[in-house]
Amino acid sequence: MSAATRDEWMTVAAARMLWNRCVCFVGIGLPSAACNLARFTHAPDIVLIYESGTIGTRPDVLPLSIGDGELAQTASFVVPLPEVFSHYLQAGRVDVGFLGAAQIDRYGNLNSTVIGPYESPTTRLPGAGGAPEIAAHARQTFVMLKASPRSLVEQLDFRTSAGYLDGHGARARTGATGDGPRAVITDFGILTPHPRSDELRLSALYAGATVEEARAAVASPLLLAETVETIAAPSESELAILRALHARTREAHSRPVVLPTLLT
Repeated sequence: MSAATRDEWMTVAAARMLWNRCVCFVGIGLPSAACNLARFTHAPDIVLIYESGTIGTRPDVLPLSIGDGELAQTASFVVPLPEVFSHYLQAGRVDVGFLGAAQIDRYGNLNSTVIGPYESPTTRLPGAGGAPEIAAHARQTFVMLKASPRSLVEQLDFRTSAGYLDGHGARARTGATGDGPRAVITDFGILTPHPRSDELRLSALYAGATVEEARAAVASPLLLAETVETIAAPSESELAILRALHARTREAHSRPVVLPTLLT
């Protein structure tokens, strides 16, 4: 079996953080792959919620979007979107919210709105969606993103979702119910918040990644945990299951769409 790619390292590392019967608010892309890998391995009873209102969905292939029919077809039930936020998220029933973003700062605040000045941005991004509410109310959030000085920045161009605000207990003082971003899973390793300052620090590296690589991928000075652990490599079983999932997904999404014939 070929060596794991960094995307596979990220997916496996994130999946291992989840546990059986965990209630997880899932995003599309790497978070979805991580959550479903956990479901196919050590967490068969994980409860996956997508923003389309699908609860307890168990897709056999990864969805293209939150509106993918695979999610509704395999869900335990489907509820209106406002109920997902009021009854599940704001009521404290979501254990983990998975988020992505274009930018993250050293206190875990996220930008998914614009690159450049808000009034005249160089790039206008998809926007907030449900991320601000997930960041505020999920018991904890995990963030997944590819690392570069353009994504791990000193100063956000726009603060879309709150992490630890300005650090040093600022988030706790707002009364936000969730504990904030407890892990940032990157393509070199994992960042976690310092217990006192709330500043993200390097706590674990993938085998083959280095502290120098991590520092080069972060625009601001990078804190190191007292002990930077080495993350165990993806096992052959984890890789086989993940690659089979992606293969099924590619095959399913490559089939031509057959429209019904209209009778005249």
